[in-house]
Amino acid sequence: MKTLDLLHRWIGGLIGLVLAVLGFSGALLVHKDAWVILPHASDAQVQETAAIAATVERIMADPTTRPEMITFAGRNFGLNRLRFANGSGAYTDQAGDLVTRWSSQWERPELWLFDLHHHLFAGDTGETVIGIAAIAGLFFVISGVILWTRTRKTFEFRILPKRVSRPAILRHHRDLGVVAAPLLTLALLTGSILVFRPVAALILGPAAPAQIDASLKPPSHPHVPLAAKHDWRGLIVEARAHFPDAEIRSLSLPRQGSGLITLRMKRPDEWLPNGRTTLWFAADDGRLVKARDASRLSQIVMIYNVLYPLHAAKVGGLSYRLLMTFVGLALSLLGTLSVWSFWFARKSVSGPVPQLAKVQH
Repeated sequence: MKTLDLLHRWIGGLIGLVLAVLGFSGALLVHKDAWVILPHASDAQVQETAAIAATVERIMADPTTRPEMITFAGRNFGLNRLRFANGSGAYTDQAGDLVTRWSSQWERPELWLFDLHHHLFAGDTGETVIGIAAIAGLFFVISGVILWTRTRKTFEFRILPKRVSRPAILRHHRDLGVVAAPLLTLALLTGSILVFRPVAALILGPAAPAQIDASLKPPSHPHVPLAAKHDWRGLIVEARAHFPDAEIRSLSLPRQGSGLITLRMKRPDEWLPNGRTTLWFAADDGRLVKARDASRLSQIVMIYNVLYPLHAAKVGGLSYRLLMTFVGLALSLLGTLSVWSFWFARKSVSGPVPQLAKVQH
């Protein structure tokens, strides 16, 4: 037990701040659709085939200004988001009229906050650090619950410590941690599976990584240039004909040597915000190359596809978002105070307090 306590304290002191950043940024991102305040952001979602086709035609009309990706308005956010190849972006209303534009992510708090939470502003390296932190967080939860059993009779739930002292902070840390443990486990486990394929293999089975990668892989197709004039309306109409019950969620132009236009749709039984029902069209003539129905994916992949919605509170409505907000704030508080108590508060109690000598008169 002493060794477990030592590991818990030292690893927490080293990585607690990363977990605190992830928790706080995650708590904010859960409510992103509510705090991005722009004209038409609260408009009702439009999913009529003709309306979306007209909007796509308008946005993609000029080859010199067309974006590389359109993410269409959702049920909780009424703006289309455009992403351009140079890293800039824009929001339009659902008719295609420009609402706002930015030249880099630093001009939009929801974008750099997303990058912070998913990559720590460090790309693939940051994502790896986040995955390691999530695995370490799972160790904290398990070891913390075990260590809490020694002091369970003194349990007292508090949002904040009673005093800003090391003993009060340690007691608060134990009791808050055990209350948040179930949802912390969910958040950290889903996060680690999404980052690391070996964790997916451990939890979902040895076949999981190969099946997941296959479900994300586009069909083989020769690289062909994107036609200057494209039948965007026909593309939207054909997609809706294949999956009449599905929402049209995003449209992406060919990237990284691909000769395919990618259209993602979300069927009613899918939890992912943008779905995994995908159609690929040849970039030169618009011919449908392949359509992949998410409902026909393997059971392992379907389980994998619900992890992100659970992690990001994209299902369950306001009540579940509030629960995940609590978890994010709890993780932020646990991480911050553990680092403070480990590196700073212990200095004030590291040795005996000397007694003052009596003053001689």
